[in-house]
Amino acid sequence: MTRTAFLGMGHYVPPKVVTNDDLAKMFDTSDEWIQQRTGIKERHYIEKDGIGASDLAVPAVQMACKNAGVDVAEIDAIIFATLSPDYNFPGSGVLLGDKLGLPGVPALDVRNQCSGFLYGLQVADAWIKCGMYKRVALVGAEVHSTGIDFTDEGRDVTVLFGDGAACALLGPTDDETVGVVDVEIHADGSGAQELWLEAPASKYMPRLTHEMIDDRRVWPAMNGRQVFRWATAKMPEVSRSVLERNGVATADLDLVVPHQANKRINEFVGEKLEIPADKVVHNIQRYGNTTAASIPLALSEAIQEGRAKKGDLILMPAFGSGFTWGAALVRL
Repeated sequence: MTRTAFLGMGHYVPPKVVTNDDLAKMFDTSDEWIQQRTGIKERHYIEKDGIGASDLAVPAVQMACKNAGVDVAEIDAIIFATLSPDYNFPGSGVLLGDKLGLPGVPALDVRNQCSGFLYGLQVADAWIKCGMYKRVALVGAEVHSTGIDFTDEGRDVTVLFGDGAACALLGPTDDETVGVVDVEIHADGSGAQELWLEAPASKYMPRLTHEMIDDRRVWPAMNGRQVFRWATAKMPEVSRSVLERNGVATADLDLVVPHQANKRINEFVGEKLEIPADKVVHNIQRYGNTTAASIPLALSEAIQEGRAKKGDLILMPAFGSGFTWGAALVRL
């Protein structure tokens, strides 16, 4: 039976590094305060105006193709996961296809925020298994730095996010010892307003007003306690579900690559699942939360560093705005 293999991984972050001390010059915070609550030391921001999520995705896709030994021209489908598209419309996937020189190649945008990579992986897995496409570029890319509030009022959200992109190049294989084993995803919209960006919005006439700006409804808002509570419950729950359905014990896992939203959350999840700390990948300290890009970025780095190797069994759980959550089990 055809399985979906990870042919190659790639990632890219813009060169501008913003430390906690840099943020402390803009609003009331400190390196100690941020590290204690999130584990983040620094993050990357785009270096100038005019750089969008699709621009960051280009070198990530090129790196994935190079590592896979596949020409970019062989890509026959794009799945682009992001909460920070270049424009409201069209989607960033078509912009990426144009920048890669892929006219006519279909592009699907996925808007499931921090769980976007897992949602996209489930779609790509189905496409490849049914023989529809053979070289799918699954991308997560974000430019958060242009949409966060650098004031005291916005600090709780602003300190969390960074810019970056990553790509998994996926394709079919007949080797039953590698590939996507399972992906499980969920959503519960009752938590939508606990982590959201309210305006501008098509439900309002007009979509954007000066009052919305004055009321700070144009900045991301988060109920941190609720997000933490849901994340530390749902990530272990869905992880256990995937493992049990496939007859896998936590001891069988070589690595866990969770979404990088908060180091404390990931440590808590690891403890709940009784997974040794050295098996859990953390790179949030260097990049912050890169939302849809965070899992593939962490996996790409783990492969690059030799921490993740061919044949390894890897669990990838995520939780984010929506609320959405899920977990994937993959054999590299």
